[in-house]
Amino acid sequence: MSKNNCILFCFISLSLVTTGLFAADDVSTYLVVSDIPPYIRLTETYDAYSHKLKAIVGYTIYSHPGILAGSDHFSFDHTDMTYETDYQSEAIGLGIEVQVVKHVGSDSDKWLRHEIDSSFRDYYGMPSGSYTPRLVNEQTILVNSVGGRSYRWLSGNKLIAISYRGSLRTLPEPIEVVQTYLVKHPSTMSTINLAQLRSSDNKTTWIKDEMERRLWLCDKWFMQLQLKKAEERQVYQESVKSMNIFLDYREKYYGLKGADEKNLLAGYLNTNNGTGIKAKLKEYKDWWVVNKDKAISL
Repeated sequence: MSKNNCILFCFISLSLVTTGLFAADDVSTYLVVSDIPPYIRLTETYDAYSHKLKAIVGYTIYSHPGILAGSDHFSFDHTDMTYETDYQSEAIGLGIEVQVVKHVGSDSDKWLRHEIDSSFRDYYGMPSGSYTPRLVNEQTILVNSVGGRSYRWLSGNKLIAISYRGSLRTLPEPIEVVQTYLVKHPSTMSTINLAQLRSSDNKTTWIKDEMERRLWLCDKWFMQLQLKKAEERQVYQESVKSMNIFLDYREKYYGLKGADEKNLLAGYLNTNNGTGIKAKLKEYKDWWVVNKDKAISL
């Protein structure tokens, strides 16, 4: 195959995935491919920033963990599939984006409940004032209201995310879309109320889980290096990133200054010193075993 033909083939293959013309699963298994009155499902969608055509069949499919990518969800050793579509009501003046992310049942899934609301919290794990759990049709979902609303819930190992942008005072909630997707993908999340969400116990649990997860992420990356499935540089960068977050949390909640440790890690990273990075990881893991059950000050 010539170089030009190879480039053309790769381009066509990528286009088939991103426009939804090629899919391993039936899209209708994950998305509602009909209108949800008063909202019309769009068959042509455009990127909000580039204004380029995103889909010509009303949905897109990505080999990607969707909204959880921002929480550093680990999917390097498996494929999460994100199905996305849009609905709109011109009469109401409201456009809605829906993502359904199919996770494959890997050990990364144990963190899904923790990761699903990470963007509804600040850097140090405190829930935002606009974040609240709700019962819709007697099912628990999570809602964040900033410049619009984001609705999220888990249905087994599927993550459903519905969002819109606009005024909370003048636009109605797209409750019809939320209810329709709850029928298709019932929430399997445990009931939690606002008081529980904002309790010290909940905050403490989330913070300690995040510290635990960051060390776990480092182990996952180093395992990929051991299996020769990831490049050294990527493993070291991802590990140092998570270790820095661990150190920030340790400083804030356990009182141990982290500046010198972070400078040391930066030096190891700059010199590609994987031995030094891994030694520090073991040190932090040993410290965590001794201290993770201790009380912290919020």
